[in-house]
Amino acid sequence: MMQHQVAVQARFNPETLERVLRVVRHRGFQICSVNMETATDAQNISIELTVASPRPVDLLFSQLSKLVDVAHVAICQSTTTSQQIRA
Repeated sequence: MMQHQVAVQARFNPETLERVLRVVRHRGFQICSVNMETATDAQNISIELTVASPRPVDLLFSQLSKLVDVAHVAICQSTTTSQQIRA
């Protein structure tokens, strides 16, 4: 499974984070970590996500870019993770 770090810049609205997380879930990505910070002007937010999925990250990138409040999406890093089966 591939892990991807995604950076999202968006306008601050109470529902913006919910919309981003819903798109991630609907596109079949698992959220490994999330961090959101407001900008100094309090009108914009920065969301950093680490997501995992065997699906191509381009699918998530294009869907996040279409959200109304999203200004910029960047794929920062992709890594392969190994899954371990424990008995």
